[in-house]
Amino acid sequence: MEQKKKEQAVVYRQTQRATGVFDMWIETSIAKQARPGQFISVYTQNRSALLPRPISVCETDKEKGRLRIVYRVAGTGTKEFSAYKSGHRIDVLGPLGNGFPLEEAKGKRVFIIGGGIGIPPMLELAKAITDAASKDIILGYRNNELFLAEDLKKYGNMHIATEDGSAGIKGHALNIIETEGLSADVIFACGPMPMLRAVKHYADMKSIPAYISLEERMACGVGACLGCVVKTKEIDHHSHVNNARICTDGPVYLAERVEI
Repeated sequence: MEQKKKEQAVVYRQTQRATGVFDMWIETSIAKQARPGQFISVYTQNRSALLPRPISVCETDKEKGRLRIVYRVAGTGTKEFSAYKSGHRIDVLGPLGNGFPLEEAKGKRVFIIGGGIGIPPMLELAKAITDAASKDIILGYRNNELFLAEDLKKYGNMHIATEDGSAGIKGHALNIIETEGLSADVIFACGPMPMLRAVKHYADMKSIPAYISLEERMACGVGACLGCVVKTKEIDHHSHVNNARICTDGPVYLAERVEI
């Protein structure tokens, strides 16, 4: 089992991919341990902002010891990160959380579904799934700023939906399945809560397993504060109620086990 640790990483390079969306590679030993679906906590240099920002692992280069994060500027912390240049030192903690169960894809028809800023973690997942019968990569965007689409299409059959209809079909990621008559044996998904609810409903109707990565604001990132919880069917051994801590028990869950 990997050990999470805090260390000082170095920015290798950073580029802007879309409006407010930045793509950063950092050099860190965490790259060798990180698995698809896990995340890291990134610390700001602003001493008044004590809590780190959780950002999902987008991709790793284990040989070169580099890890990629793609994030949207949403506040002062991520705005600070977006100004970092090559050589900038940055404090990170990881790897954190539980990732996607890759063994569930073996020999099966797989849906990899990503929506908005939930798309980045699906790249490392798509790369890691090498023994599926087929992979349909279904991505939902707001508009035609299709960040990471070129990266992802190397690893499966690409399908795109945009809310404004400027690329792919008009609608949301789940509309693609119906429009194109797609089917699968297992689903892996990450995105905004309305999309994940739709995935859960679809999986229930089709009686197929869906593994969803929950996006949630986090405080400590290590399970101590109970600031990020989701209601579950089972009782959590830590809090002794029907809640689970997304940062440690998740962020990936079997959809049928959580209430969203």
